Amino acid sequence: MLRSRIFYICSIIFTFCLVQQTDAQITAPWEVDALKAVKGSLIDPQGRLNSWNRGDPCMGNWSHVLCYNATASDGYFHVLELQLLKLNLSGTLAPELGRLSHMQIMDFMWNNISGSIPKEVGNITSLKLLLLNGNQLNGSLPEEIGFLPNLDRIQIDQNHISGPIPKSFANLNKTKHFHMNNNSLSGQIPPELSRLPSLVHLLLDNNNLSGYLPPELSKLPKLLIIQLDNNNFSGSSIPSSYGNITTLLKLSLRNCSLEGPVPDVGGIPQLGYLDLSWNQLRGPIPSARPSSNITTIDLSHNLLNGSIPTNFSGLPNLQRLSLDNNNLDGSVPSDVWQNIDFSGNRSLTLDFQNNSLTNLSNPLSPPANVTILLFGNPICTSQNQLNITQYCQTMTVVVPGGSANNSTICPPCSTDLPYEYILMSPIPCLCAIPLYVDYRLKSPGFWDFVPYEGQFQQYLSSGLSLSLYQLEVSTFMWEEGPRLKMYLKLFPNNTAYFNTSEVSRLRGMFTGWLIGDSDIFGPYELLNFNPGWYNKSKRIPMKIDGVKDFSFEELSHGTNDFSDSALVGQGGYGKVYRGILADGTIVAIKRAQQGSLQGSKEFFTEIELLSRLHHRNLVSLLGYCDEEDEQMLVYEFMPNGTLRDHLS
Repeated sequence: MLRSRIFYICSIIFTFCLVQQTDAQITAPWEVDALKAVKGSLIDPQGRLNSWNRGDPCMGNWSHVLCYNATASDGYFHVLELQLLKLNLSGTLAPELGRLSHMQIMDFMWNNISGSIPKEVGNITSLKLLLLNGNQLNGSLPEEIGFLPNLDRIQIDQNHISGPIPKSFANLNKTKHFHMNNNSLSGQIPPELSRLPSLVHLLLDNNNLSGYLPPELSKLPKLLIIQLDNNNFSGSSIPSSYGNITTLLKLSLRNCSLEGPVPDVGGIPQLGYLDLSWNQLRGPIPSARPSSNITTIDLSHNLLNGSIPTNFSGLPNLQRLSLDNNNLDGSVPSDVWQNIDFSGNRSLTLDFQNNSLTNLSNPLSPPANVTILLFGNPICTSQNQLNITQYCQTMTVVVPGGSANNSTICPPCSTDLPYEYILMSPIPCLCAIPLYVDYRLKSPGFWDFVPYEGQFQQYLSSGLSLSLYQLEVSTFMWEEGPRLKMYLKLFPNNTAYFNTSEVSRLRGMFTGWLIGDSDIFGPYELLNFNPGWYNKSKRIPMKIDGVKDFSFEELSHGTNDFSDSALVGQGGYGKVYRGILADGTIVAIKRAQQGSLQGSKEFFTEIELLSRLHHRNLVSLLGYCDEEDEQMLVYEFMPNGTLRDHLS
């Protein structure tokens, strides 16, 4: 095994010595200027963008800047992504962003950036993901964004953006996700949005929208979620055409000052969540049976009258039926829980409080997992005779959060590194170093997560191409919305560490929104991707006789910030530079490109093997650098030809 490994290492050295001379390749100069302007408009108190002060963006591995792997037809490299998630940045967005004309992902999420969105963003015709949520942005939405032909997702939620939704947004033929909730958007929802052929998620809740609900939205051919809670459509009714949106999974119109009747949703075959609470809806509840997928029905705090229809009985996935604070009369239903399997921590809450219910259709004998709330109904005046005292107490049902069961019979993990047990590992008591992800479901299709936790782990681990045991839902908690926030841990596959390329792959899955959508879990948002220990400047301390541990600054200084004038060749592994060390020694520095990075353990193993190889026709390994997102090998420089010259 060692012999084959040494042969492999020799082949790497042979390839290194045969690298071809290359012409200087650099990032497009106008994009370099644009990035410098972007940095100049930002306040970076933690120095996260310090690497932007040296060298070339694409060739110099500027942090949080991802470039295309090859030059374009103009001979330059171009910026593919700006990944500036949660870097504690403030300041403003520079108009020069519009000069990054090849960019596909613009991510400034979860910072403190203020000012307006530059209209020049509309010049980035290649843009697919516009991710600006979680900042302090204000002003209006630029009309120019509506002419981005490749935009898949617009996330501007949790800012202070005001003004109307531009009608030009009706031109976004490829846009699937409109996430513009929690702002100060005002005016009418443009009926023109009904022309959008790809839209699946329309999240406009918690704004100042007014006017009427456009009936035309029912024409959207792929729409899955309408979430418009906490707006002011005063005097408007819910269009009956919304009952014809056969693709719809969730309709949430809570607290929108809506009037008129409850729409008949019996014709929506996959509807899983209906919330029309806190409006002024009148009349009886429609008798049509909802979809068998329904988990949540909330019609509370309206002006509904009549009796509770029988169509709520036998819905197998129902978790919550809230009809409280209406004017409903008649009997308390006694069979809603029929056909529900209460195994696996399933529960059902029936909230009928503060109505005019006067009698029982049958004695109440629900399973233990069913909560019935009858306080504030006339029937409770006879609670003792009817044996319903436990249902007539005033209470509020709150769905709790949860956490993983970390109990174990294993001995403690080693404390020299931040190891944790992989609780579900097929290898007993295996310790490993995890990645940490803060994650939130923005519009889940259920009220209680506990019965769906296993299904969620299967969905997300599969979406990330991980084994089920590699994903742990450490904690989860409900937030206003309702939204479900989670802290996740990702573990390596039966090893102690992730390699660097796997960390990059997993980060890219989250930040590129490459995880497939789920009908029940809805859209997600990434709050933070925390590499933890993997983000340390040094991973594993190496002590190898005769091999020096160089800092990035030493090697950068010796190559004039890895300038093109120092570039002598390139191969599949990366680029080779001629450098001069502080003591005057001339060296060759082999710098790995991003796709070739290894885990620290593998990198250390390679260095250890290379240090053992000694031959008059092989260049000697002098040192290495394993710092931040850099892996470099430092060899003696061969000014008199290559290995081939010596062997021929």
